[in-house]
Amino acid sequence: MTRLDHFHEECGIFAIYGHPEAAKLAYLGLHALQHRGQESAGICAADGRRLVCHRAMGLVAEVFTEPVLAELPGTAAIGHTRYSTAGDSSFHNAQPFTVECNKGHLALAHNGNLTNAIDLRRQLDATGSIFQGTSDTEVILHLVARSRERALPAALREALLQIEGAYSLLVLSQEQLIVVRDPRGFRPLAMGRLEHEGRECPVFASETCAFDLIGARYTGDLEPGEMAIIGPGGITQERFAPVQPHSHCVFEHVYFSRPDSVVFGRPVEDSRESLGRLLARECPAQADIVVPVPDSGVAAAVGYAAESGLPYRVALIRNHYVGRTFIEPSQTIRDFGVKLKLNPVRWLIEGKRVVLVDDSIVRGTTSRKIVRMVRAAGAREVHLRISCPPTISPCYYGVDTPTKEELIASSHSVEQIRKFIEADSLGYLSLEGLRQAVADQEGRFCYACYTAHYPTDLVGIEALLQSSERRR
Repeated sequence: MTRLDHFHEECGIFAIYGHPEAAKLAYLGLHALQHRGQESAGICAADGRRLVCHRAMGLVAEVFTEPVLAELPGTAAIGHTRYSTAGDSSFHNAQPFTVECNKGHLALAHNGNLTNAIDLRRQLDATGSIFQGTSDTEVILHLVARSRERALPAALREALLQIEGAYSLLVLSQEQLIVVRDPRGFRPLAMGRLEHEGRECPVFASETCAFDLIGARYTGDLEPGEMAIIGPGGITQERFAPVQPHSHCVFEHVYFSRPDSVVFGRPVEDSRESLGRLLARECPAQADIVVPVPDSGVAAAVGYAAESGLPYRVALIRNHYVGRTFIEPSQTIRDFGVKLKLNPVRWLIEGKRVVLVDDSIVRGTTSRKIVRMVRAAGAREVHLRISCPPTISPCYYGVDTPTKEELIASSHSVEQIRKFIEADSLGYLSLEGLRQAVADQEGRFCYACYTAHYPTDLVGIEALLQSSERRR
């Protein structure tokens, strides 16, 4: 299947208003959010008269050198770093997107996916709209530009009421910054304050780790269905859509967010250690050591070891300096890709019964390679423990997961998966355990990737899937 970008807008966003070094602070914020996207990066700055943007393919530090940042003057800026997918990866999909229209010069950055983007795009195409790339974010810009409302907040409000799905948005004009979160709050959007010369500058980011780097203070989250309008006259917050049940993405706490962030008002590290503790209660193992699969399994492994009383050992070492391209040897080296990233500490593993803790199994091929690697390092037994339930369904709200056919748990039992990955035992955390770990007593999280029960209508997505299938 051709994987289209309408499905995958897994990104990091950052905004600041009222600071003379806005672009540099946006650069630092994006640097802290680099884990949310490694394909492209962009910053747009405003000085009250004009917008100046720079975006390119590559990592944040590669895209933004000192000379580039010097060309981004102004006291307001928005930034975006984008996840690399198997779909249409090109400069045309790098954000922020910009447009000049009757609302002025605008820039927009988006984290999330619109589930009705394909239908809206067809309608806009049919009436003459021209799209630069394949990202659903462009749909929002076209809707804003076409609105008959003259004021930008009103035009944006009108556009938002036509779209469905997940979106945390930053919109920058010459004088205003507008920050928006979808009515269900799928994706995170934290608010903060940065002191400068006796004033407090508002800052916004996908995760609070971006605030820590620049010395900003976390003040809470923009509420789902809320719009914040920041301008020379100050900041106003208003609701633009009716209240809906919240559907926070639980995968942010399982894997995607950095453990030093507060996401959806809860410390991620707390959630992950709780995942591990509950996993140890639900899926104990007769073993000698607990070993995390770096980096995603580290916090859960700490919790598993603490609850089980087994020693925690860092027996898989990750090479943090693996580039995005490398030269593979012409001779066949078994499981070369995994060996490039991970190496076992043989003397910790040899002769031991090992509990491996990881956050998920997707296709199963990587897990099998890691199990084989640990066994080859001399482990007597390998018991794999996963800190979430089996992933049986793709996500359509902004996390890059494969199609249902590629997800091993969608068509295999736990025992069948165990045999495939060649582990001595396999245990997943239950759905109830996951709910408990993230303290979700009120049903505020989305668990669709584990249940196949989606909180929104997916008619547009289904149409996209069918059209993609026809092109195979």
